[in-house]
Order: sequence, then C-alpha cells, then structure tokens
Amino acid sequence: MKIWGARNGGNPVRVAIFLEEKGIDIPFEPVDLMGGAHRAADFLVKSPTAQVPVLELDDGTCLSETIAICRYFERLHPEPPLMGVGPLDEAVVEMWQRRVEFLVYGPAREVFRHSVAFVKALEPVQLAPWAELNRPRVAAGLDLLDAQLRRHTFVSGDQFTVADITAIMACNMLGRIDMEIPATLTGLTRWRNQVFQRPSVVSVLGAPKA
Repeated sequence: MKIWGARNGGNPVRVAIFLEEKGIDIPFEPVDLMGGAHRAADFLVKSPTAQVPVLELDDGTCLSETIAICRYFERLHPEPPLMGVGPLDEAVVEMWQRRVEFLVYGPAREVFRHSVAFVKALEPVQLAPWAELNRPRVAAGLDLLDAQLRRHTFVSGDQFTVADITAIMACNMLGRIDMEIPATLTGLTRWRNQVFQRPSVVSVLGAPKA
C-alpha cells in the first residue's frame, strides 16, 4: 500500500495529517507534477483525472480524491473519529468540510494557481483577473470561519475533524498568495495558533514560524 503524491505538498498534505492523527504509517511516493509525471500514461491508469493524492492498495486498486481516501481510512480505523460520530455529527462535519473546501480552500487555490509564477507549469493559461476575482472570496470565507470559531473550539464543533484539516490547508496557502488572517478575526487566529502546533500538523508541515 502506498500513497502517490508528496507528503508535504498539495492535497496529499491533507491525507498525511489525517493519517498522522490516526497513527497510521503509510509511505508516500512523490509525483513530479512540474515535470508532468501526473499526465503520463501509466499514472493516468491510477488517476484518470491526473491528480494527487492516489491511494494504491496492495491488490492494485487505486482510490483518488482526498476525502474519499480519508473516508476509507476512517472506516478501517474509526478511532479517533475525524469524520463525525453518528448521523447528525457526520452530517455537520461534512457540511463544514464542504464549506471550507468550496468557500475558502477552493478560492485560495485558484488565486495560487493563477497568480504564482512557478505554478504556471500546471495551468494551460494563468488568468490574473480570475486570481483577483477570487481574493475577496477567500476573505469572505475567512470571515465565515471566524464567526464559527468564535463559538466553537474547532471548525465543525468541539472536536478536531477533517474540516479542520481542510482549513489548515487553506490557511497554510495564504502566505503563498500574499494574504493573511486579519487581526480582527480573533476566533480564526486563536484556532490557527492552536492547530498549527498539533503534532500531526508539525510532522507534516513543520513547526509554525514565530
């Protein structure tokens, strides 16, 4: 069993943190995205969308899509629960995971892909206006997260979940797109300072900068 994708870069980061929280040790096999290895014929057999991460099982079965991979491991190793416990909690975690993915991480990723020079290798055309259009969307998403985190310890409530992992990925990207969490967003700032010191996050992303 292995995971295709760099453990400390891109969406594989989310799987790596998830596995660290679970105490699961699985090797990661980097894929040279800048060199186009994800578009090679042999890799497209594993991932028809030419994306990482990809979980390859011992029998050759391949699973792609970050949350699908996390769901697989959640079923195999339910403790500690990272995707909710029971119907209502699972739905709340999924709701917030999707909100973070679509309203914060997604727009931040579009800014990154269309404004950072070295990422040009991954886009047929970089569209600067599209990047700028998404900046206020990122800011609005951060406001939404702050409102939730003024009321709760973590993104989906009082337990650390996959929704927090997606939010970590989004916040980690802010520095790369010349954005930051405004000091006025005290709930989000408190959460960021807390979660970026978790052993799972430090193991994957390194210790937070002072």
